Amino acid sequence: MCDKHDTLAAKPAAAEPARRRRIWDLPHTCHCPLVGVGLPLGVLRKIVAKAVGGKVLADDYEVHVGAVSECGSRNRLSEAVQKELERRYAVVIQRYRPARDAKALEALWEAAVASGDVPGPFWAGLSHPHCTLELQERMCRDLHMIQHQAGAATRADISRLQALEQTNAALERELARLQQRSAAWQAERHAEQEAHGAALMQLRAQLVGRDSVLASLRQQLEELHATIPGLATRERLARQLADTEQRVHEVRSEAAAARAEAAALERQLNDARAALAAATAQPSPAIAAAATAATGGPAARAGTTTQRVTLHGLLAERVLCVGGRAGNVAGYRSVIEDAGAEFLHHDGGLEDNVARLETSMAAADLVICQTACISHSAYWRVKDFCKRHQKRCIFVDNPSVTTLQREILGQV
Repeated sequence: MCDKHDTLAAKPAAAEPARRRRIWDLPHTCHCPLVGVGLPLGVLRKIVAKAVGGKVLADDYEVHVGAVSECGSRNRLSEAVQKELERRYAVVIQRYRPARDAKALEALWEAAVASGDVPGPFWAGLSHPHCTLELQERMCRDLHMIQHQAGAATRADISRLQALEQTNAALERELARLQQRSAAWQAERHAEQEAHGAALMQLRAQLVGRDSVLASLRQQLEELHATIPGLATRERLARQLADTEQRVHEVRSEAAAARAEAAALERQLNDARAALAAATAQPSPAIAAAATAATGGPAARAGTTTQRVTLHGLLAERVLCVGGRAGNVAGYRSVIEDAGAEFLHHDGGLEDNVARLETSMAAADLVICQTACISHSAYWRVKDFCKRHQKRCIFVDNPSVTTLQREILGQV
């Protein structure tokens, strides 16, 4: 048997075939795997129906067995199968054509098996003129095992497919439930949006009505203003009156505080005078000697005049005048010095440095603020400083010398 195979194997090497083998040139053992793998069942049915000239009523197995049986000889069906195989795998046949021996064909077949694409290479290899019996048997064996593996893989794929179908069914049920919830949620949101839209329309209607009422009231107000002559002036005067009353209230409050402070100081002065009178009535020899030495004796006391004067209930040695007209400063000085006090002056920030204002106020016992001729900054500085340091301040609206003299003489 082995000698026969060796003879058949050596025969192609002795005389190289001139053409590729046809399907009816192949042994019967090659027809079954070639027809089963090389042609899809639907294509095979069309070929058989065309060959017999009618519709094929046999089942898939009978069609396959009949086609395999007919491929053993050259006939109308085998020629149709040969033609379809050549057309379907023309590219693979061209790739196998350069192979010059069985070893090159075997290498191409091994590469095809490794890649998993065997239908085209199986036909191109079997029909190649250099395909030997050994290579033919190996290709059939390899294809047989590949079909077994494919069957096992198919069964595994079927099991996985069934599991996936069950999972898919569960997911579809979950999807249907979620879609139902989503539809309910969307319906609820739609109802809420409609309610909000209705409320918004109602609010807009209310706003339009309010704007209409407001426009009507404004028109009525304008008509009333037109019917009352001088209403704008009256309103301005009313605001000025309210501001004036507020200022008067503040001034009265400050005056009350100043009077209370002056009364306290007056009581302290009376107590000091009483203590001094008591001490003077019965002086001790040591006190009398000290008093005589301090005052320079009776002659010295007789010739000394104090520079303190009482202004607004306070003893004041230095009086600061802030602001006023520049031409009236000499008159201000004369009035203050005639009253017996030292005169200090600051122009209220017009030319003098405003930063020196607080230093001047700290050195004075009494501050006179000319409100009509002073900067806003200096005015608020004077008011704030006197309030914080409890320093007596007189606000004079008219910057004339007569007004200042009246203020001073009215308080002396």
